[in-house]
Parts: sequence; C-alpha cells; structure tokens
Amino acid sequence: MTYVALYVVTVVIFLSLDVVMLKKVMYPLFSSNIGSMMLDSPKMGPAAVFYLFYVGGVLWFVSIPALQSGQTSQAFVAGFVLGLLAFGTYEFTNFSTLRGWAVQMVAVDVVWGGILTGTSAWAGVSVIKAFS
Repeated sequence: MTYVALYVVTVVIFLSLDVVMLKKVMYPLFSSNIGSMMLDSPKMGPAAVFYLFYVGGVLWFVSIPALQSGQTSQAFVAGFVLGLLAFGTYEFTNFSTLRGWAVQMVAVDVVWGGILTGTSAWAGVSVIKAFS
C-alpha cells in the first residue's frame, strides 16, 4: 500500500509541475522554433502512457531505494540524474536528427527534466515518510 501511495503522490506532483512548465515555458519555446511541426493539440493517450510509465520508473530506480534508505536527499539527487538522462535522450536525439531543433530547447528541457524528476521524487518520498 505504501508504494501505491508513493506512486499517486509522485504522479500528482509530477503532472502538476509539468503542466505549468509546458504551458508557460515549453510550448512558447517549442512553437517559436518548430511550430510548423507541432500538432494543434497534443495527443493525450501517448502523453498519458509516458507519464504513467516514467513515474513508475522513477519509483523503481529512485523513490523506493530512497524510501528504504530513509534519505529524502537521495531521492532528489538520483531523480535529478535520472531526469537529465531521460529528457536528455529525447532532446539530444532530436537535436542531432531534426531541422529546427534549437540548443535553447535542449538546454531548457534537459535541465527541467532533472529538476522535475528530482523534485517529484523528493516530494513523494517526503510525503510518504511524513505519514509513515
């Protein structure tokens, strides 16, 4: 039951933070660089699959080990590194293969991936620890 609660808390935090960032920063940044490639509205099914599986990976690789060790800071650091790797894979692959992919898009999204993943993992572990 603890892991289900950890998953729910983490996914809510992750989605809440990412929706704000996507609307306020990422959409304008991507629109100005690759607007002609973008859909009028995102496909929510594939997005949901990414979010649900990614947060599952965050729990497996980051949050559960941090919860077991009792170190919330471990969740942030490991989450930050995982976020850099995951978001970096997407961004650097696109930067190396697609026209119009700007270095600013890469930098902002990779750093955001680290911050988002680290913060979500830390917050999830912290909430569960506080109520355990």
